[in-house]
Amino acid sequence: MTDEEYDALSEEFIRNPPKLGPNGTGFLSKRGFRLLGLQEKTIDYLMIKARELNKSPFKIIHELVCKEIKKSL
Repeated sequence: MTDEEYDALSEEFIRNPPKLGPNGTGFLSKRGFRLLGLQEKTIDYLMIKARELNKSPFKIIHELVCKEIKKSL
């Protein structure tokens, strides 16, 4: 994936984040995160922060990664 493709995909997900299904299913559910290999403690943190801040878990991850990238520059 090129940098341009990544940027376009990232913007698309930020503007239109995936939604949880009506019964807590879907990619951004706990089960979906487990499929990515995330630890239970990490999943719990993401879900709690997402609820507290009224943001999607994807947005929380994006902000954390951006913060780390800025620190490294």
